[in-house]
Amino acid sequence: MTSPEPVESRTQTRTQGRTAQSATLAEIAREAGVSAPTVSKVLNGRADVAPATRSRVEDLLRAHGYRRRRTEATRSPLIDLVFHELESAWAMEVIRGVENVARDAGLSVVLSESAGRLTPGRTWADQVAARRPHGVILVLSGLDEPQRALLTSRSIPFVVMDPAGDPGADVPSIGATNWQGGLAATRHLIELGHRRIGAISGPSQMMCSRARIDGYRAALETAGLPVDPALIATGDFHHEAGYRRGLELLRRPDRPTAVFAGNDLQALGLYEAARELGLRIPEDLSVVGFDDLPVAPWVGPPLTTVRQPLTEMAEAAAKLVLDLGRDEGTEAATRVELATSLVVRSSTAGPAE
Repeated sequence: MTSPEPVESRTQTRTQGRTAQSATLAEIAREAGVSAPTVSKVLNGRADVAPATRSRVEDLLRAHGYRRRRTEATRSPLIDLVFHELESAWAMEVIRGVENVARDAGLSVVLSESAGRLTPGRTWADQVAARRPHGVILVLSGLDEPQRALLTSRSIPFVVMDPAGDPGADVPSIGATNWQGGLAATRHLIELGHRRIGAISGPSQMMCSRARIDGYRAALETAGLPVDPALIATGDFHHEAGYRRGLELLRRPDRPTAVFAGNDLQALGLYEAARELGLRIPEDLSVVGFDDLPVAPWVGPPLTTVRQPLTEMAEAAAKLVLDLGRDEGTEAATRVELATSLVVRSSTAGPAE
């Protein structure tokens, strides 16, 4: 029978564990030329540290691979939700989904916007580190390496929803089958008999936009139809872009008889352009959107669109970030795509004879 470990030995083991952690922080403090309490202030997101000092300490924390133990941090009852732009019904569907999960978990949601940038500013990252939320969800945004390192060092999990670019194999993300949606939208128009089908894309730097247009191209090519670059206009997922790019397409002498508008907001702008030019939908022009926003069934005529399950995507992102915070996330579950589906309404019909 093994004799019990002496009390002195157990105490020494615990002390050595604390010393190893303290030595790491002490080494960081020495290399940065600051005191250990200053390093602690940086770790805790305190504002009373000079920017140059904070940057120097953060660089050393990253270099040492320091990661705060979850038990060290007292988390605020918050989820941070970050949009690159916060101004449409699309965003409201995402907020609703995150709120559903946060409410059930007894948490509140902090909203912020990166003013159109695809990564939030450094000030934002410092504020999040100071808040210590349960997690961060970034929508159509991402993080640069220093921001990722900052959140990782504070054990703040993050998930990207509908990533603008490739988030990286190690970044958890929730998306939708954008390519399949673009394919289904265009195939629907082809099956109705359309042969000159235009498209209004979203921003070229956004992965979801490129995927939808790639699906559009694939449908045309599969049907043996040419892909005419002159019929593909670049928008920005806003109503105004749908209107302006729509006017350009519809004023062509060889105008398209149908347009895949890339998203619902651009489809509504295209509706306005068609009315201005005296074109009837769907008699003279068929229109397909993408998203299936709540307004889609109520416009005149009701919009045929590809349903992107925005609320469900947001709920999945919120559940994933909370699971990661509880160490329940797995590598297999960090890249998730939810299915899109075509919703046929009254804005599409066969081309006029």
